Amino acid sequence: MNIEQLQSFAFPVLLVVIFYFLLYRPQKKQQKKRQSMLDAVKVGSRVITIGGIYGEVTAINDDRVRLKIADNVEIDVSRTAVGTNISQEKNGANNAK
Repeated sequence: MNIEQLQSFAFPVLLVVIFYFLLYRPQKKQQKKRQSMLDAVKVGSRVITIGGIYGEVTAINDDRVRLKIADNVEIDVSRTAVGTNISQEKNGANNAK
């Protein structure tokens, strides 16, 4: 194997390594963080949906979450529609102090 063949092989390998560290790895970290946030949602948690609705979780099914958004008003949303777990953020902020 001469130098030219080695260089032509090394360039694509280098691109794959760069692609992994710049795109794939950060995306995986973000997915893990989101999944742990969704797993931490439980009855009584305060959440914000991706649509901007604030509510308190009153029930959890396999793929749905029931939110109390006002007195005598509850809605069912997809579990993946939960954008932020306010209760978890407050606990994390208190633990950081």
